[in-house]
Amino acid sequence: MEVLVLPGGIAGIIGLLVIAFAIWQAFVMSTTTGVIVLVATLVVSVTMAAIALKYKTWSKISLNTEIDGKTNVVLDTDIKIGDKGVAVSRLAPMGKAQFNGKYFEVATLGEFVDHTTEIEVIKIDGNKIIVKQIN
Repeated sequence: MEVLVLPGGIAGIIGLLVIAFAIWQAFVMSTTTGVIVLVATLVVSVTMAAIALKYKTWSKISLNTEIDGKTNVVLDTDIKIGDKGVAVSRLAPMGKAQFNGKYFEVATLGEFVDHTTEIEVIKIDGNKIIVKQIN
Protein backbone atom coordinates (compact mmCIF):
# COMPACT_ATOMS: atom_id res chain seq x y z
CA MET A 1 0.00 0.00 0.00
CA GLU A 2 2.69 2.46 0.98
CA VAL A 3 4.71 2.09 -2.22
CA LEU A 4 1.84 2.08 -4.71
CA VAL A 5 -1.14 3.91 -3.19
CA LEU A 6 -0.41 6.09 -0.16
CA PRO A 7 2.48 8.56 -0.38
CA GLY A 8 4.84 9.77 2.30
CA GLY A 9 4.80 6.89 4.78
CA ILE A 10 1.12 7.25 5.70
CA ALA A 11 0.54 3.48 5.58
CA GLY A 12 3.64 2.87 7.74
CA ILE A 13 2.48 5.33 10.38
CA ILE A 14 -1.02 3.86 10.40
CA GLY A 15 0.45 0.36 10.69
CA LEU A 16 2.62 1.34 13.66
CA LEU A 17 -0.37 2.96 15.38
CA VAL A 18 -2.49 -0.17 14.86
CA ILE A 19 0.29 -2.40 16.27
CA ALA A 20 0.73 -0.09 19.28
CA PHE A 21 -3.04 -0.09 19.87
CA ALA A 22 -3.15 -3.91 19.70
CA ILE A 23 -0.30 -4.22 22.20
CA TRP A 24 -1.99 -1.69 24.51
CA GLN A 25 -5.27 -3.65 24.30
CA ALA A 26 -3.38 -6.85 25.16
CA PHE A 27 -2.00 -5.17 28.31
CA VAL A 28 -5.54 -4.02 29.20
CA MET A 29 -6.63 -7.69 29.18
CA SER A 30 -3.74 -8.76 31.43
CA THR A 31 -0.07 -8.07 31.95
CA THR A 32 0.91 -11.59 30.94
CA THR A 33 -1.04 -11.36 27.68
CA GLY A 34 0.48 -7.94 27.00
CA VAL A 35 4.03 -9.19 27.50
CA ILE A 36 3.39 -12.24 25.27
CA VAL A 37 1.93 -10.05 22.49
CA LEU A 38 4.76 -7.51 22.81
CA VAL A 39 7.48 -10.18 22.62
CA ALA A 40 5.74 -11.96 19.74
CA THR A 41 5.38 -8.68 17.85
CA LEU A 42 9.08 -7.86 18.31
CA VAL A 43 10.18 -11.36 17.25
CA VAL A 44 7.98 -11.35 14.13
CA SER A 45 9.02 -7.80 13.19
CA VAL A 46 12.75 -8.47 13.54
CA THR A 47 12.44 -11.80 11.70
CA MET A 48 10.54 -10.22 8.79
CA ALA A 49 13.07 -7.37 8.55
CA ALA A 50 15.96 -9.85 8.53
CA ILE A 51 14.32 -11.94 5.80
CA ALA A 52 13.62 -8.85 3.71
CA LEU A 53 17.24 -7.73 4.00
CA LYS A 54 18.66 -11.21 3.38
CA TYR A 55 16.78 -11.75 0.13
CA LYS A 56 17.25 -8.13 -1.01
CA THR A 57 13.52 -7.56 -1.37
CA TRP A 58 13.96 -3.80 -1.85
CA SER A 59 16.38 -4.18 -4.77
CA LYS A 60 13.72 -6.07 -6.74
CA ILE A 61 11.41 -3.06 -6.77
CA SER A 62 13.99 -0.27 -6.93
CA LEU A 63 15.46 1.44 -9.97
CA ASN A 64 18.96 0.12 -10.70
CA THR A 65 19.96 1.96 -13.86
CA GLU A 66 23.07 4.04 -14.33
CA ILE A 67 23.35 7.34 -16.13
CA ASP A 68 26.23 7.06 -18.55
CA GLY A 69 25.74 10.25 -20.53
CA LYS A 70 28.56 12.75 -20.84
CA THR A 71 28.84 16.44 -21.40
CA ASN A 72 31.01 17.81 -24.18
CA VAL A 73 34.61 16.75 -23.86
CA VAL A 74 36.26 19.61 -25.70
CA LEU A 75 39.84 18.99 -26.77
CA ASP A 76 42.01 21.52 -28.58
CA THR A 77 42.54 18.94 -31.33
CA ASP A 78 38.78 18.51 -31.92
CA ILE A 79 37.55 22.09 -32.12
CA LYS A 80 38.89 25.62 -31.71
CA ILE A 81 37.69 29.21 -32.00
CA GLY A 82 37.06 30.12 -35.63
CA ASP A 83 36.09 26.60 -36.77
CA LYS A 84 33.11 26.53 -39.10
CA GLY A 85 30.43 23.86 -38.98
CA VAL A 86 26.77 23.09 -39.53
CA ALA A 87 23.86 23.10 -37.08
CA VAL A 88 22.53 19.54 -37.01
CA SER A 89 19.49 20.49 -34.95
CA ARG A 90 17.73 23.79 -34.37
CA LEU A 91 19.75 25.91 -31.95
CA ALA A 92 17.11 27.41 -29.68
CA PRO A 93 19.50 28.65 -28.25
CA MET A 94 21.14 25.26 -27.58
CA GLY A 95 21.38 22.26 -29.86
CA LYS A 96 23.73 19.95 -31.73
CA ALA A 97 26.24 20.92 -34.36
CA GLN A 98 28.92 19.20 -36.40
CA PHE A 99 32.47 20.49 -36.59
CA ASN A 100 35.36 18.64 -38.26
CA GLY A 101 33.27 15.46 -38.56
CA LYS A 102 32.36 15.35 -34.85
CA TYR A 103 29.13 16.25 -33.05
CA PHE A 104 29.00 18.73 -30.17
CA GLU A 105 26.35 20.37 -28.03
CA VAL A 106 26.57 24.10 -28.70
CA ALA A 107 24.84 27.31 -27.61
CA THR A 108 24.25 30.67 -29.22
CA LEU A 109 24.20 34.03 -27.47
CA GLY A 110 20.41 33.91 -27.37
CA GLU A 111 19.47 33.87 -31.03
CA PHE A 112 17.71 30.98 -32.73
CA VAL A 113 19.47 29.19 -35.60
CA ASP A 114 17.74 26.73 -37.95
CA HIS A 115 19.26 23.33 -38.67
CA THR A 116 21.58 22.99 -41.70
CA THR A 117 22.71 26.60 -41.15
CA GLU A 118 26.43 27.31 -41.24
CA ILE A 119 27.83 28.42 -37.88
CA GLU A 120 31.18 29.49 -36.45
CA VAL A 121 32.73 28.94 -33.00
CA ILE A 122 33.23 32.29 -31.25
CA LYS A 123 34.06 31.12 -27.72
CA ILE A 124 34.96 27.95 -25.82
CA ASP A 125 34.45 28.14 -22.06
CA GLY A 126 35.39 24.82 -20.46
CA ASN A 127 32.99 22.35 -22.03
CA LYS A 128 30.57 25.00 -23.33
CA ILE A 129 30.88 25.95 -26.99
CA ILE A 130 29.38 29.30 -28.07
CA VAL A 131 28.59 29.76 -31.77
CA LYS A 132 27.14 32.36 -34.10
CA GLN A 133 25.39 32.10 -37.44
CA ILE A 134 27.49 32.88 -40.52
CA ASN A 135 25.66 35.40 -42.70
